[in-house]
Amino acid sequence: MDLDIGFAPLFPTTLLIGLTALSLVLGGYMILTRRRGRFLRGLAFAALLTAFLNPTVTRIERDPLPGIVALVVDASESARLAERPALSATIREALEARLSAHGAFEVRTIIANSDNATGGSGTRLFESMAHTLADVPPEQIAGAVFITDGQIHDVPDNVGALGFNAPLHAFITGDTDETDRRIILNQTPRFGIVGQEQQVTFRVSDDGVNILQRVRVTIRRDGEQIATLNATTGDTITLSLGIEHGGATIFEFEVEPLAGELTAANNVAVMSLEGIRENLRVLLVSGEPHLGERTWRNLLKSDAAVDLVHFTILRPPEKQDGTPINQLSLIAFPTRELFSVKIDEFDLIIFDRYQRRGVLPIVYFDNIARYVRDGGALLVAAGPEYAAPESLYRTPIAPVLAAQPTGIVINTPYYPIVSEAGARHPVTRGLPGTVFDPANGNNPRWGRWLRMIETNPDRGQTIMNGANGLPLLTLSHEEDGRVAILLSDQAWLWSRGFEGGGPHIPLLRRLSHWLMKEPELEEERLIAWHSGSNLVIERHTMAEIPGAVIITAPDGSTESMRLEPTTPGIWRGAVVAEDTGIFRVSDGEESTLAHVGPLNSLELINVTATEQFIAPLVQQTGGAVAWVGSSSNDDEDTNFHMPRIVPLRDASDWAGDGWIGFRRVSASMVTDTYSLSLFAGLLGLALLLGLLSATWYREGR
Repeated sequence: MDLDIGFAPLFPTTLLIGLTALSLVLGGYMILTRRRGRFLRGLAFAALLTAFLNPTVTRIERDPLPGIVALVVDASESARLAERPALSATIREALEARLSAHGAFEVRTIIANSDNATGGSGTRLFESMAHTLADVPPEQIAGAVFITDGQIHDVPDNVGALGFNAPLHAFITGDTDETDRRIILNQTPRFGIVGQEQQVTFRVSDDGVNILQRVRVTIRRDGEQIATLNATTGDTITLSLGIEHGGATIFEFEVEPLAGELTAANNVAVMSLEGIRENLRVLLVSGEPHLGERTWRNLLKSDAAVDLVHFTILRPPEKQDGTPINQLSLIAFPTRELFSVKIDEFDLIIFDRYQRRGVLPIVYFDNIARYVRDGGALLVAAGPEYAAPESLYRTPIAPVLAAQPTGIVINTPYYPIVSEAGARHPVTRGLPGTVFDPANGNNPRWGRWLRMIETNPDRGQTIMNGANGLPLLTLSHEEDGRVAILLSDQAWLWSRGFEGGGPHIPLLRRLSHWLMKEPELEEERLIAWHSGSNLVIERHTMAEIPGAVIITAPDGSTESMRLEPTTPGIWRGAVVAEDTGIFRVSDGEESTLAHVGPLNSLELINVTATEQFIAPLVQQTGGAVAWVGSSSNDDEDTNFHMPRIVPLRDASDWAGDGWIGFRRVSASMVTDTYSLSLFAGLLGLALLLGLLSATWYREGR
């Protein structure tokens, strides 16, 4: 119980100061003039002023508060290895029991799991402790105990950063003779040019082993083994790795295990490298000037990723008007350079309303067919000439053209319609204005085209239909290459807004990028990614129903799952990803990899138990570090002999032989208060009246 005396003035401070000054002046005058009753008058003035100040006595009832002890349990990945979870549970139970037995302490157990750390920031024990103790006054904290393997990644630099003045103790769950092998990536580029090589450096480290060893390292790219080499532990190895496609490429570096090591999880290091294509080279050959020619040119020139080479044949060889060649301002068509010497440098060749007119020798059409079969791309934007005797189909490239012209040109207006196959194909799937209904077909909100060429496709996929349901856009795979045939030269009507226009930009851009094998536009594609706590799997396919996918977790366990349709051509599913690492997904035809969690997490870079990170801070607080690995226990049953708990008011050393100490705090909580005003009520009135009566009595004598 505490007693406090305070004041609650009844009048403003300025008025009280004035009254006090007046009382002092009158008292001084009476003393100087030796007036009768001057002392009683002074006492009456003092009592009156004290009453104006309203003195109050407050009685405060307090209950002592227990000291808060933070018991921080490391539940990170590295702390879950070997016997560490069992040791941690034993120590935790013993500490909670012994601290709770002391009425002076209250235990707050904090389970710190690195899985909750963002961005792969490792084990954040001090961050977890600060968050839990945020509502506790610093003077109420009696100390903290960490149960950890010592691999902590947020140890503060000094004691002041703890936010309290109390001892810190640590119990290290591990042995001093642990061994572990790990592979460490030193230099890992994030981006690379497709078709070029990137330098990667790594080394293999054997922790707890004093001899150098030769080990075998396997390198995989997107799950496929590409190299095997021998390395000496401790040496830095430099490799050149090629990038084969755009988008993410996952490289795995796996070293053979070490006998008796803690874990093989860090025997694999992962690198994700984003492949970037150099500017795509496109050759556009226009057979003659026409209204739609600039549509192709403007589209390709607007794409910053495309280097366009465009030729328009203005004067075919058969045109003889007597003008000398040296007086023509036309650039000669470099046929040999383009179609023989440098043809393989182009990612796409476009023939826009081209016809045989003697410009290209027949042998160059053989080169174009070979270019396609070897992995090149060809787009034919056909006009009426495709149905004529001079058609490209009457050249050696006919074997790679999947649409044979019938010789008929249809000159009636029609709506371009996305076919049922086109509704699933990435080139035409979801085009703006497309509404696909399997029962009633499409209802496009597009303008009409006015002409198309009738053909008989013998292979490939027709993804758009035109007049009378005839093929309008046909795609085909020709060995390693791709060919697209657009059987109309009327796409420019959409660019001019005829009858409202249509999605010419997304259609033609997707078409050209599909031909150049952009991964996002593949018809058959299996992708997976980590979202929240789930692994999301998405299958793009032209099939009616895809097969089940087999998911292989990092620990080798497998799970089969059926995907559900989302939009035409896309099927999706999700599973809970409980582990971190590489998940492998396959449906028998397509396969993919997905990495869950941070790449090469800090948790697994180093897993051997250590005190080097936390010991300096523990020593600054006067606490103790104890190793509690199985080899550190005298008891073969790993029953840890917990030191005694000693409450202390203050100390320079908070640990000794067989004991650890915690601060006995003096914090308390107010449970009740009672206030009494000394000059209030009958008591104050009687005192004032008594003094005034005594003053009058003295003056009357």
